[in-house]
Amino acid sequence: MEVAARLRVALLILLINSALTEQAPPSPDSLSSDSDRSALFVLRSSLGLRARDWPRKSDPCTNWAGITCRTGRVVAINLSGLLRTQVGRLDPRFAVDSLANMTQLASFNSSGFSLPGSIPDWFGDRLVALQVLDLRSSSILGPIPPSLGRLSGLNMLFLSHNSLTGVIPTALRELLSLSVLDLSHNLLTGWIPAAISALRNVTNLDLSSNYLSGPIPNGFGLLSSLKYLNLQNNSFSGSVTLELGKISQLVELDLGLNSLSGSLPDEIGGLRNLEKMLIGDNMLEGPLPGGLFSNLTRIRYVVLSRNRFDGSVPSILWAMPGLRLLDLSGNNFTGVLPDLSVVLNAAGAVFNVSNNLLYGSLNSLVGSFNFIDLSSNYFQGLAPINAGNNIALTKNCFTGVPNQRSLEDCRMFYAQRGLAFYDDHAPQPTQTPLPKPRKSNKQLTYIMVGVFGGLGFIVLLVVVLVLLLKACDRGTANQRSTANVGPVPERGSTPPPNAINLSGLGDAFMYEQMLQATSDFSDTNLIKNGHSGDLFLGKLDGGISVVIKRVNLRSFKKESYMMELDLFSKITHKRLVPLLGHWLEHENEKLLVYQYMPNGDLSNALYRYTDLEDDDLQSLDWITRLKIAIGAAEGLSYLHHECNPPLVHRDIQASSILLDDKYEVRLGSLSEVRAQGGEHHQHVITRTSEQQGPSGTSSATCAYDVYCFGKVLFELVTGKLGISKLDDASTKEWMEKNLPFISIYDKEQVTKIVDQSLIVDEDLLEEVWAVAIVAKSCLNPKASRRPLMRHILRALENPFRVVREENFSSGRLRTTSSRRSWSAAIFGSWHHSSSESANVLGQLNREGLGGLKQSGRVGSQGSGTNELSSSRKRLSSEIFPEPLDMQDLERQDEDHR
Repeated sequence: MEVAARLRVALLILLINSALTEQAPPSPDSLSSDSDRSALFVLRSSLGLRARDWPRKSDPCTNWAGITCRTGRVVAINLSGLLRTQVGRLDPRFAVDSLANMTQLASFNSSGFSLPGSIPDWFGDRLVALQVLDLRSSSILGPIPPSLGRLSGLNMLFLSHNSLTGVIPTALRELLSLSVLDLSHNLLTGWIPAAISALRNVTNLDLSSNYLSGPIPNGFGLLSSLKYLNLQNNSFSGSVTLELGKISQLVELDLGLNSLSGSLPDEIGGLRNLEKMLIGDNMLEGPLPGGLFSNLTRIRYVVLSRNRFDGSVPSILWAMPGLRLLDLSGNNFTGVLPDLSVVLNAAGAVFNVSNNLLYGSLNSLVGSFNFIDLSSNYFQGLAPINAGNNIALTKNCFTGVPNQRSLEDCRMFYAQRGLAFYDDHAPQPTQTPLPKPRKSNKQLTYIMVGVFGGLGFIVLLVVVLVLLLKACDRGTANQRSTANVGPVPERGSTPPPNAINLSGLGDAFMYEQMLQATSDFSDTNLIKNGHSGDLFLGKLDGGISVVIKRVNLRSFKKESYMMELDLFSKITHKRLVPLLGHWLEHENEKLLVYQYMPNGDLSNALYRYTDLEDDDLQSLDWITRLKIAIGAAEGLSYLHHECNPPLVHRDIQASSILLDDKYEVRLGSLSEVRAQGGEHHQHVITRTSEQQGPSGTSSATCAYDVYCFGKVLFELVTGKLGISKLDDASTKEWMEKNLPFISIYDKEQVTKIVDQSLIVDEDLLEEVWAVAIVAKSCLNPKASRRPLMRHILRALENPFRVVREENFSSGRLRTTSSRRSWSAAIFGSWHHSSSESANVLGQLNREGLGGLKQSGRVGSQGSGTNELSSSRKRLSSEIFPEPLDMQDLERQDEDHR
């Protein structure tokens, strides 16, 4: 009995312990919700995620990448950086329906993870606990569902860098807890809804790079918490609303690249916390009120370039000690500058007042600054006493300085304003001309005989030379030879009209033909407003489609169309857009007629709508993208290496790469082509203007074209629109962030940045990898380390040889210790180069303009065994030959130091 009693007690204790164990709460790190577990496994399957990231037999809360749990429930999912399986990559979709069962989900982040499709309506009804929704760069299409307005607890909404269409839903005004709203880099249209003023807690509002239009609503004045407002690169019109001056907390205001007009209101001066005022590329006009800046004591960046401001430059702008960048270029500012030796007080700043109407002397210019661009004005006299590589002086009226305006231009400018022009080329007023001795009739007879005899000999010699040249041309007509383009002017000089042979420039059209072809230059026929003229779609008699550039010389500089005509009169190539004709009869209006390109340009062909009703987007396949890259490289290689002197395009971007009906490339935007600059000129360019656009003053080097072409290649690989067009802080930051994924040692790294709309098999991936490597070499911060365009063309034509090890008959081994290999020259110096101030504006951006970060080491060449595995690839020296001897490179490094 005693034993039985003891057994019963032991059994009772065992049952109690078992019950307590079953009722004990689970570990806070483990997943206890069956519904969340089931939803995660469905999500794993529908997205095609790899087992190494989400292993089936382990606890999601502890071992699944990007999963965060709290009290046994899933509260955050982060897909950023995860990769799909091969099957998943073949059919990527916005397949996240299982999220509807996760009632505690507070954060969903898929930035950089492709989810092609539309945001489902149920997001706003089922994800009731959501606080952060981040869908940046996820290949999302379609409209923004109004149901998102029902996510009452949402704090951050990131939808940028997608292909969202339609209007901004008014329902978003219900997101009263929202602090960040980022809808930038999409295809949104319509006006900004006035209801957006209800978002009183928003601190960061970014609607940039869309197709939004209309006026800026007055309701912005109610956004009292707003610190960062970015509306740049849209189509906003009207005036800068006065209510913007009421946002007292505003730190950054970006209204650039719009169609804003009127004057800059004094009320902007009320933004006492403002650090960045970026309002370039608009149609603002009138003088700048000096009092506007008196209260902006924290201002660091002021960009008002390419507007229509006039009057004098307020002296207070030069005296702000915290200023890092002042860009007033491309306006109508006039008058003399203040005594900069007294007011200049911004150590390390960059000033740009180029392309204005400023005048006077500057021989006493001193002060502490990093770089100042005074080019394309009318300054006269001696060059400033401290003129050096940090001052640009071209296209002025200085004495003894190269690349200045003509004397006639300078004299006319000063005479029209009743100003004194000190012409050092004219005789001094105190000098009396010496009398010339009179010659006898006999002497005159001898002189005349000698003159006419000499002229006859010269004429005979010219005839003989012409005949010889024609015979030479006939003998070599079928051979490829260097195009001698003759004296193509550098920037700042324009060929005279009578020096251009118009007979070889197509047909001479009549103005009535042009009016009929473009429906009187109607807005419906307007393709775009170019930087050298407005482009219209035209249809000639017979139904032939053409593109007509209308150049109004009151708005555009005469030199642009003259230089383009001069170029077409001297060179022809299959990769340059054909010029069909012209109309040049009117003094202030010129028309140029080009061949129509059915597929537009690369910027609008990379992604194209296939069904206007369903908003379907079709992406260019990789084969076509590589074909376009090769075609563009052929055109640039011709300009750089087959023309004498070498020609620089100066405006290479996706919009200047035109595509015919078979996607063959024709380079457009040829009004900016210039002859390669001299040695000194190139040094200034490398420091200051590697990333300036066509209006920049110093981009006439082949290395500049290579850099811009590198951005085009990067755009083709990543599918990110606008890389080659924009050079703002956010674009540079994005490039700094993604360039490290390109490594000569690791092919898989590049898959993290490849355009997710591409269907790329293993062989094609090697091509993509190779093109990415070429792009990165083009983007080297040091101009001397970039490959030549003919080597780039060879690499693109043979991409496998860039990344695959070759066995050469010579038996020369390219080992890790080889200091003469091109891969070492490019990638071994990349980290070192990126940390230097390759150019002034780039340095400023790393310090503050957009918050760029210093990049880490790319393609690390450590000594670990994994890094020295047999699978490591090397660049072929047959494709990328060494640009310079390594000793020369080392000497250059020492010089730069």
